[in-house]
Amino acid sequence: MESSRTQVAVIGAGPAGLALANLLRRQGIGCVVLETQSRTVIERTPRAGFLEEWAARALDRHGLAGRPLAAAPRHSAVEFRFDGARHLFPYTELTGHHHIAYPQQILVTDLVTRYVDAGGDARFEVRDVELHDTGTDHPSVTWTDPVDGTARRLDCDFVAGCDGARGVSRQRLTTAGARVARHDYGVGWLTLLAETPPSQDRVILGIHPRGFAAHMPRGVDVTRFYLQCRKGDTASDWSDERAWAELHARLDVPDGVLREGRLIEKRVLDMHNYMVEPMALGRLHLAGDAAHMIAPIGAKGMNLALHDALHLARAYGAHYRDGDDGPLAAYSDTCLAQAWEYQEFSQWLAEVYHGQTTGEADEPAGPGAAPGPGGTGVVTDRFRARNATSRLRRLFSSRTAATAFAELYTGRYTNA
Repeated sequence: MESSRTQVAVIGAGPAGLALANLLRRQGIGCVVLETQSRTVIERTPRAGFLEEWAARALDRHGLAGRPLAAAPRHSAVEFRFDGARHLFPYTELTGHHHIAYPQQILVTDLVTRYVDAGGDARFEVRDVELHDTGTDHPSVTWTDPVDGTARRLDCDFVAGCDGARGVSRQRLTTAGARVARHDYGVGWLTLLAETPPSQDRVILGIHPRGFAAHMPRGVDVTRFYLQCRKGDTASDWSDERAWAELHARLDVPDGVLREGRLIEKRVLDMHNYMVEPMALGRLHLAGDAAHMIAPIGAKGMNLALHDALHLARAYGAHYRDGDDGPLAAYSDTCLAQAWEYQEFSQWLAEVYHGQTTGEADEPAGPGAAPGPGGTGVVTDRFRARNATSRLRRLFSSRTAATAFAELYTGRYTNA
């Protein structure tokens, strides 16, 4: 087994891992990034699409905001569609903050290029990654080289687990005693990518008895769509014709219709959340989806990943620069506080999105029932539906309620 040494082993080359690696290099802290996917895959896989303004400013402050981010569209309002009408919610007027349309794959491409071009050590398509002795002062990582099959070992001071929900880091921490809190929304979201210009230059959120739907601009000629569907549905259950029919049913209003185009991606997301507590044990620190999963209800996941990376880089810097381990000791509590705030907001928003439809029946079930996706009757819980509508209407009748919502929707960086 060939051995080498660094200060921080970064497991995973997503937004958290790559942001952390760049921040460590800028502080003169040695690190190696290990990623099981190829560079091509991580640069081309579409994921989240919006940066909160504090995150964009943080990237700029640390020299990680290039021309793609500078040129990214700024959004200042979101459009709700319910009761057959359009309702514009101008959140920038209330908070002064914007959303930046910046797809995750573009962020990842920029960050990996910056890191590798600066001489950073990144190993892609590694196999058989294992973490060792993370509860001691001498952790290490082993893996198999994808080119020659050589077994390799990396000794380090710390391991940063940024390898997502299915990675070895989260498994290692939970095996060592960390707890996992989970929530299942009981629905799926069909996510679609269409070759069509956006119908509007803003996000559109459809609140409808047939289920939630959304329109998300992703560029000049590409648009992301979401459709609430049954838990357990697969992409094969949704023909292109069926998907477009449901999008029109849930999002069309008299003065606002959708542009159609070729669907180039179709998959179903299982809508659930989890939180790992604590986010650190011994010399292993989790960041991003390895530590917390937030369904894409409020577009918080990528922003939380960057939040974790910023705090973890700062904590490692204090350790090496000042011999101060206080920020490392506080890392988990600091990041969990932000993550739980975003979880609570997403839970609140989910009730607005999904509250119109609960339960299923083979046939429409009398008063209050509405035809659901694909013609299946969806039984409406009238109490829950009225509560959801009341929440939504309050945003357009109370400036105080609107401002509180806008603050969380655009992102409140509580631990800056």
